[in-house]
Amino acid sequence: MLFAALIAMPAQAFDFKDVSERARALAEKPYEKSDGDLPKELQDLSYDQYRDIRFKSNKAMWRGTKLPFELQFFHPGLYYTQTVKINLVTPKGSRALRFNPDFFDYGKNTLDKNKLRDISFAGFRIHYPLNKKDYKDEFLVFQGASYLRGVGKGQHYGLAARGLAVDTGLISGEEFPAFTEYWIETPKVDDKQLTIYALLDSKRVTGAYKFIIKPGDSTSIDVQARVYLRESVGKLGLAPLTSMFQFSENQPHPQDYRPEVHDSDGLQIQTDREWIWRPLVNPKRLLMTSFTATNPRGFGLMQRDRKFDHYEDIDKRYDLHPSAWVQPKGDWGAGRIELVQLPTPDETNDNISAYWSPDTMPAPGQPLDFAYNLSWQMNKETRPPMAYAVQTRRGNGYTRDPDDSSIRFNIDFEGGELANLKPDDKVISGVWLDDNAEMIERRVVRNDITGGRRLVVRFKRLDDDKPVEMRAFLRKDNETISETWSYILPPQSGTKNSP
Repeated sequence: MLFAALIAMPAQAFDFKDVSERARALAEKPYEKSDGDLPKELQDLSYDQYRDIRFKSNKAMWRGTKLPFELQFFHPGLYYTQTVKINLVTPKGSRALRFNPDFFDYGKNTLDKNKLRDISFAGFRIHYPLNKKDYKDEFLVFQGASYLRGVGKGQHYGLAARGLAVDTGLISGEEFPAFTEYWIETPKVDDKQLTIYALLDSKRVTGAYKFIIKPGDSTSIDVQARVYLRESVGKLGLAPLTSMFQFSENQPHPQDYRPEVHDSDGLQIQTDREWIWRPLVNPKRLLMTSFTATNPRGFGLMQRDRKFDHYEDIDKRYDLHPSAWVQPKGDWGAGRIELVQLPTPDETNDNISAYWSPDTMPAPGQPLDFAYNLSWQMNKETRPPMAYAVQTRRGNGYTRDPDDSSIRFNIDFEGGELANLKPDDKVISGVWLDDNAEMIERRVVRNDITGGRRLVVRFKRLDDDKPVEMRAFLRKDNETISETWSYILPPQSGTKNSP
């Protein structure tokens, strides 16, 4: 069996209690950072040189068996200097997998394999017959810090999730915990899910994680976590998501042939009281906003726009990038969903983060337990049961007044009760603008093309160096029939501190 020569160490039983005990014990010791002692040749690899190192697919774990999953592994180097330990869990216990350079094709690189015998992996990817019964697609990747990227059926990789966020957006700087060791349960022949345990570690935080992974139309991951603090932190971000937004119909780029470039176009939130949609922006300076809630029902960075001609990118296929939806299990208590938006000049940087930040944090040494489901969605996306915003467009169009400095938004709503309304049914809007805006116009018109409603909001910004916060929704007969559209118009300049 492939990889048999890589198995070492005496067998021992393993489950979530074992990894949580390791996290607890680790929290009682000073932090020791491990970069894997990589040879200098690996640390100095260029981008193209690193990409030229490929795992040999015929060496995949469980290749040639009747098991439903396969594992392939990532070579360390370039950005991935922190290696991870990987263990295989069987009914007989847990055994470590040793790195073997013979399992990699190094392309044009001339590396001395003898210097690579004692290193470890940089991560791994999981394969499963997601789109065809006779071919195992790559559908989930664990690589770099506590990052994981997933896709469901027919999807292309886009945004990422993380195990934990620490002090995101604070002046003190963000700390990036990393998964340092994994334990992967060997599946059975008829299994449709895979279980993985992971140990998290950083300067001030340790943690134990259990992932039950279920590939499918929407790939679903049940996450169980227990986190310990070595010392106090400013802020914890639970179930963090990381994405990219460069421009869209609400913030077009006049010099790009593509109408939109983003992995996600908005933050969707479900609370006990309402559904909220906040379209993303690419600000000129750090922009942090939050939504206070108790026991959130769900949140996610979503790719609502699924029309190819809204992107026109044949290579990236942003229209096929997944949405990521987090559904908490149990009560998470009081806290807030934070959205962090950073400026980015291009599409190579993940500049968007969203996560849950609890109001109450554990004392050092005390466990924080939480659980949630994370799903990578496209065909069956979580949507509000009422009308929802399908696009947000900014621009005045034709005006007879060349000196008109007003700002106009057109928000199109579809779905919910709107689909059953008659053309002459009256729909009104509820619109709120903060003190930095003066309302000029608001009206709701029927969109004869879609059967939905378009909300037109026009206003004047009083101070260009300050943001404008807006909220809007649709009503019929004194009943709210849409989600709440919530928008932040960033300041025009990037010279002042963000609000």
